[in-house]
Amino acid sequence: MRKKVCFAVIAFILSGFAIGAQDAASIVERSRNRIQANTTSTRFRMIITARGGAQTERQIDQYSKKDSNGNNRSVIVFLEPREVRGTRFLTIENRGRNNDQWIFLPSLGRVRRIAASEGSGSFVGTDFSYDDLASADRRTDLDNHRLLREERFNNRDCFVIESIPKDTSYQYSRMIQWIDKNNYVPHKVELYDRRGAHVKTLEILQLREVQGRLSPFVTRMTTIAAGTSTTLNVVELRYDAAIPESVFTTNYLETGRP
Repeated sequence: MRKKVCFAVIAFILSGFAIGAQDAASIVERSRNRIQANTTSTRFRMIITARGGAQTERQIDQYSKKDSNGNNRSVIVFLEPREVRGTRFLTIENRGRNNDQWIFLPSLGRVRRIAASEGSGSFVGTDFSYDDLASADRRTDLDNHRLLREERFNNRDCFVIESIPKDTSYQYSRMIQWIDKNNYVPHKVELYDRRGAHVKTLEILQLREVQGRLSPFVTRMTTIAAGTSTTLNVVELRYDAAIPESVFTTNYLETGRP
């Protein structure tokens, strides 16, 4: 009788862990897919803040569009200042394998493919890595998710979820995010390196309603040890505007013409 009771307790505990894992994955999935749009067109004012407080400003456009299989394609175009004008970056999501990424630097005059091993590298001198740029569309099944707790953050009730990448070569060993229980916005994400150190923090600082969608308008990535940050301020945002397919090609990166 005692053995039966013991096995029943163990089964109950294990089922609880399974349910918790499932719930955590579902929360992350809902958070990443909360904005439904076929295309997104955004103009950002990017502010890069050095350790001493000195700031440099850039203006960029970003265009995103899903293909017929639901995979996301994204292009970033640098408009200002002059020294980075014409820099263009393309990411194409691939299910079951690494994303394809290319960059065009006017100083080189050619398109260069970004290798998977370069994912942790700084994107054009910002606090964002190449991997960070694709993190909002990162597939939920690439990580193991666990609900750590529920708590108040910035006066919002949040789920606190730990996500551990299944691929041990990924630049982060774990990510902890505070996801709003009401609207599923990830207000904060802590990023930890392969040694377990907290290296970066991503924060959504301001939200606005655009075309019926609650959208991030001010986002900041901070590099802890360096004391630097990169802030993205939305200047203009449109959903479901027409974007030519040719924008998501290496030819567009090189010519800047769709």
